[in-house]
Amino acid sequence: MKWRTEDGAWNPYFAGALVGVLAIASVLATTAWTPKTMFLGASTTFVRAAGMLENTVAPEHVAANAYYTKEKVKFDWQFLFVTGIFIGALVSSLTSGSFKLESVPPTWEARFGKSIGKRALGAVAGGAVAMFGARLADGCPSGHGLSGLMQLSLSGFVAMAMFFGAGMLVARFFYKES
Repeated sequence: MKWRTEDGAWNPYFAGALVGVLAIASVLATTAWTPKTMFLGASTTFVRAAGMLENTVAPEHVAANAYYTKEKVKFDWQFLFVTGIFIGALVSSLTSGSFKLESVPPTWEARFGKSIGKRALGAVAGGAVAMFGARLADGCPSGHGLSGLMQLSLSGFVAMAMFFGAGMLVARFFYKES
């Protein structure tokens, strides 16, 4: 199997196999000291980061806040995982030749125009909704979906179906043919 397609992009089957290897490695690396059943996930790291930042200015608030104490504000392997997501995306885009800086993606521009402010507002609002949903569900789509699927959990299959279904509906709503 080739790891690149004709246009230089990563072969999705190869990339999927790498995610499988990452999932196995994360199970082996985390089950020794973490009894949780979620192995791949990122949203909790952002809660912990917020708690650590707030701890520098208001440690008494963090200590008294059940939301932060439940998450045990700390630096752990998930911080490295999230850092690796950013580094991996950069390496992937550089090796495929697809890296480019753009203030407004072409798909957004075609539907909503060239306004950087509107794009930033949309990105912040979308991120806030996604993070609210991830915290409400006690985990993000990668945590529930990928970890659930690799355990053959029915809830993992349902979660992935819902995430993809909702994503397709929202994309259809926002990017419908004008």
